Amino acid sequence: MFLRPQLPDTHTPNLPTTAQHAHVPACGCQHSAPVAMPPQRSLPTVGSGAVAAVVVGGVVVVALLAAVVVTAVSVAVAALVLRSLLGSRSNVHHR
Repeated sequence: MFLRPQLPDTHTPNLPTTAQHAHVPACGCQHSAPVAMPPQRSLPTVGSGAVAAVVVGGVVVVALLAAVVVTAVSVAVAALVLRSLLGSRSNVHHR
């Protein structure tokens, strides 16, 4: 009601119609229409910006995965060292 769009009234003008005339060759011989070649399909082109974006994205993803692997290995090593230290310390007190 309040926000209803108001479309303008479209009046179709009365345009004169033109008759289609067939072309008659002046020489009297029969002309055939040229044979249309089928359109050749071309591969889509990729811009260099898109290639650069994919390469940069791949480098970032690989760097993030490498950081996760390094972090996981360092946490595992730290856990083994702490376990070894705490285990040897508890063995010393029990003797």
